[in-house]
Amino acid sequence: MSIEKVKAYFKAYGREQDVREMPDSCATVELAALALGVIPARIAKTMAFQKDNGAILIVTAGDSRIDNSKFKKLFGMKAKMLSAEEVIAIVGHAPGGVCPFAVNEETVTVYTDISLERFDTVFPSAGSHNSLIELTCNDLFTFSHSKEWIDICKDWQEQN
Repeated sequence: MSIEKVKAYFKAYGREQDVREMPDSCATVELAALALGVIPARIAKTMAFQKDNGAILIVTAGDSRIDNSKFKKLFGMKAKMLSAEEVIAIVGHAPGGVCPFAVNEETVTVYTDISLERFDTVFPSAGSHNSLIELTCNDLFTFSHSKEWIDICKDWQEQN
């Protein structure tokens, strides 16, 4: 089970107790924000895109959208999301619980978008449709083994 992998992953950092399992689904930004009583922007959504023999995971603020022209400029290819089956096979988490933790680092590269930097803490999924963890942006970057902070999203600046 994916959440168990994530809890084991955070145990190495002494943070497994911080993984929260909610009684209701948190599979979407809106559901997660409602369950936590926070604005949707503070939900750190993880989006999975195809790359040669693997995936690119981009962690963004809940109120942002991928800018396709920025994606193409940065990665040299068109943004194409993984199918549900590919997400499970390549990333190791099912849609609704996709997170940047406890993934196959040989085939998955994680990036963190600057849309998150405006918050002290954010809430990424923790491997299941009803789990989350609250992290500072620096901790999110570190624990996800993110390659770099990138500016790849749009629409979030208009909401500040």
